[in-house]
Amino acid sequence: MSGKKIIYVNCPIWGRNEFSPGGLQMGREVAVDCVIMKDGKVLLLKRAHEPFNGYWVLPGGHVESNESVEDAAVREMREELGLDVEIGRLIGVFSDPHRDPRGLVSVAFLARAAGGDVQLNREASEYAWFPLDELPENIGFDHKEILEGVRCLLKLKQA
Repeated sequence: MSGKKIIYVNCPIWGRNEFSPGGLQMGREVAVDCVIMKDGKVLLLKRAHEPFNGYWVLPGGHVESNESVEDAAVREMREELGLDVEIGRLIGVFSDPHRDPRGLVSVAFLARAAGGDVQLNREASEYAWFPLDELPENIGFDHKEILEGVRCLLKLKQA
């Protein structure tokens, strides 16, 4: 036994949760992903670490405990890409427990680059702009599903 005191709280909304001096543990963590479009093409990054090392993915990252998902998306694009973005339409919430080996739930947005030039950090080895109908085969996580959601949104917008 570690000596750490754990209190169990039964919440009618969230179910049974553990509370310890480290904080309330409420299940899965939340991440954000952004679909940044330019001239009909989407920005993808080639991951430089696991999970999905060497796969193409959408830019994104973890939501901090003190921020909204929209603020997290703006922060992550600045940190990961050096871009200022304007958050647009919600694409969806992607919560399949197997979508990410770390168990993350993703909130995906359309975003528009509003300033800056793409500058990669250590999380990606390269970036490229792909037409939505010419995506690479090796796309990580469930980002093919997110991009399919974008295709549907764009078709609805044109109708």
